[in-house]
Amino acid sequence: MKVVLGVAGGIAAYKACSLLRLLTEGGHDVTVVPTAAALRFVGEATWSALSGQPVHTDVWSDITEVPHVRLGQQADLVVVAPATADLLARAATGQADDLLTNVLLTARCPVVMAPAMHTEMWEHPATQANVGTLSERGVHVVPPASGRLTGRDTGPGRLPEPEHLYAVCERELARSAAAATPARARETVGDTTVGEATASARRDLEGRRVVVSAGGTREPLDPVRYLGNRSSGKQGHALAEAAAARGARVTLVSSSSLPTPVGVDVVPVETALELEAAVTDAARGADVVVMAAAVADFRPAAYADHKIKKTHATGADGSADESAPVVELVRNPDVLAGLVAARGAAGSPVIVGFAAETGDAEGTVLEHGRAKLARKGCDLLVVNEVGVGVTFGRDDSTVHILRRGSDTVTDVGPASKGEIAHAVWDAVLPLL
Repeated sequence: MKVVLGVAGGIAAYKACSLLRLLTEGGHDVTVVPTAAALRFVGEATWSALSGQPVHTDVWSDITEVPHVRLGQQADLVVVAPATADLLARAATGQADDLLTNVLLTARCPVVMAPAMHTEMWEHPATQANVGTLSERGVHVVPPASGRLTGRDTGPGRLPEPEHLYAVCERELARSAAAATPARARETVGDTTVGEATASARRDLEGRRVVVSAGGTREPLDPVRYLGNRSSGKQGHALAEAAAARGARVTLVSSSSLPTPVGVDVVPVETALELEAAVTDAARGADVVVMAAAVADFRPAAYADHKIKKTHATGADGSADESAPVVELVRNPDVLAGLVAARGAAGSPVIVGFAAETGDAEGTVLEHGRAKLARKGCDLLVVNEVGVGVTFGRDDSTVHILRRGSDTVTDVGPASKGEIAHAVWDAVLPLL
């Protein structure tokens, strides 16, 4: 497919060389359109050599080919990496003062932008407003990663790794192709495979209100310690990001410290009770609720307002008592079951549960998942196998999507969290 790789003038431009290589090795015909500032970081000769195409920054080169119109018209995908604060501002206001901004105005294909800049620039209200404007127009804005920036600075604003951006590009190309030539999702009934994987058309959640919970809750024992789990919140955040990219109004109830996805309203929580209250409130009037959070089943019955000491003096002689304290636990509310009960027979919102399972002597991961779906009564259950080094904290996993009242299983993976998120939304769409 024809891909235009736009490169703005930031230090992260060097990473775009790796993205270019991945795109060309993936069989795509790539034309690089850098800004004049980008050539101060990576020269024209490098882009030409890696792409096998001539490289220009202005509208006056090869004028007989009308490149400022032709490139955008013929592209199957435009990706800008890095997208600087300046480029985002010019794109949001519709400026056309170089070849790249002209291409962005003429493109009618999917557009992906990967911002990269210092944290203060990324968090500035002007930049956030520009990102919001572009997202509302259908641009897929990939949130920057958090990490080492130029010099000694660290924080949100780092360009995501080329492999992640390449996966986003491939997904957008697949979704675009699927919109033109619909395909069926890969499904299994029993052990029989039916059809192929599919991607959804863009903006197919337009006008929908969705609620997503993410992260593992923390149940405080004292001001220092808590009971928790290994959930990173990555899958829930990916679900929120994917829903926003597909046009939904998204409320993300999260206990994670991950960056906020673009175009998403976040309600921060910590405990299971806080999450229950926030999700219940946000679910009023929602079309879909996805419970991706790993909610703690239990919490300490009592909270100590001071740090529990490892040892403490006891007896008249002041000797130390080194016995371990006994922590009494009480059960947390079942948030998923509560949502299903509150919905009753109304059938709205569509409710999606997640089941993090480990196989044991009593059954496999999938068998435990089917039993949980029957108990909970939600519409879909996303089952994944978890454990140390499996799913938790990783960027990829394999899941099985179960449907209430059906033996059908949709298998997804191994795949990135983003790909899994889109597969879940693909499964939700028929229920809307």
